[in-house]
Amino acid sequence: MINKINNLFSTTAAATATKPAEAQKEFATFLKDAINKVNDEQIQADKLTEKLVKGENVDLHQVMIAAQKASISMQLAIEIRNKAIEAYQDMMRMQV
Repeated sequence: MINKINNLFSTTAAATATKPAEAQKEFATFLKDAINKVNDEQIQADKLTEKLVKGENVDLHQVMIAAQKASISMQLAIEIRNKAIEAYQDMMRMQV
């Protein structure tokens, strides 16, 4: 996810003549993909946990790794959301 953020910044810095509508679509697509990836990791962790609980042949290490990946992804998404809200609130407090 972080590599994707870096790629987004490098492509937008290189193309300074990007129209606002295009930038908005790119950002919306990026945000949607990032949220879907977090959701996919949560689903994968849930599936592995269910398999472990049912007694299926699943390595405990893989279940724990998947759960940690999902947890870290969710924490990152929450922090990004908090920063975005904070930036929005700062802009709203600015005097014109």
